[in-house]
Amino acid sequence: MFRKTLFSIFLLSLFFSTNLCLAASYEGKTIRIIVGYSAGGGYDTYARVIARHMGKHIPGNPSIIVENMTGAGSLISANYLYKIAKPDGLTIGHFNGGLFFNQLMGQPGIEFDATKFEFIGAAVTEDCAFAFTKASGITSMEKWMASKTPVKMGGVGPGAYAPDNVIRIVKAALSLPIQLITGYKGTADIRLACESGELAGTTWGWASMRVTWRKAIESGEVVIVLQAVPKPLPDLPKVPLAIDFAKTDEARQMIELGIHNPGLFARPFVLPPKTPKENVHILRKAFLDTLKDKEFLAETEKSKLDLKPVTGEELEKAVSGIFKMDPGMVSKMKDILFK
Repeated sequence: MFRKTLFSIFLLSLFFSTNLCLAASYEGKTIRIIVGYSAGGGYDTYARVIARHMGKHIPGNPSIIVENMTGAGSLISANYLYKIAKPDGLTIGHFNGGLFFNQLMGQPGIEFDATKFEFIGAAVTEDCAFAFTKASGITSMEKWMASKTPVKMGGVGPGAYAPDNVIRIVKAALSLPIQLITGYKGTADIRLACESGELAGTTWGWASMRVTWRKAIESGEVVIVLQAVPKPLPDLPKVPLAIDFAKTDEARQMIELGIHNPGLFARPFVLPPKTPKENVHILRKAFLDTLKDKEFLAETEKSKLDLKPVTGEELEKAVSGIFKMDPGMVSKMKDILFK
């Protein structure tokens, strides 16, 4: 009995000393969230609201700041996190998870191994909607398919899941008239280009689009004509699905493998390789606790930000799964995305 009591005391002291050490490792520190796109877009919006609340769920209550590192459809920030950022639990990346898919495709410029990142989680999946300005004349699928000239759509860089990959795959699978104009720093810049008449429209996750482009959508100046999801989103029940326009099994498979599946890990929060497992565990737990925080939920509800949480373990499994794709489909996708 005496030995059991001593052992219990030992375990409790070990538990408390470990937590004190972990708290000390973050106390007085600042965590950076490196966003791969410009300020004002969907990735930036989610990162900033999470940053405002996550610190209180981390032992030591560190400060959290957001920095924007734009370029190449967020590839610059992804490479930075993999090659340069210290694996000390103080730098988190939030970039386009479509780049993991594009590693399999052999995208030029990728300098990381997706399977070696440490995944914290995702606040939302990327359920893509296609939006066009009323002024462009593309206010329905019928008008889009009947267009005699390619419809100008904005992207951020080769390999970005949305807009670029989704646009390229839909163009190939459905034979839609599209001219992809890429290289914008983020969706905020694309919105401005659409509103100025430089572009007709684009696509990215409805969860952020309905917030960042809300006024134009509510006024009817921007119209949602298509959604690239397996089943209709709750607030877009009458908007048609891309896969329903696919005329062949190959076209349906392209949409499922290239759009539906990667949507799960399109908006990940990620740590550099070799980040200590105790830090990974702390940040995963803090991330999920943040997504359940009452003050956080009040802010997201007020801002109309959707939440469809994905755990770090689920992201890790999904990313590993893409490297099992059939070689023939990999070759087909590579031609679509990078030629």
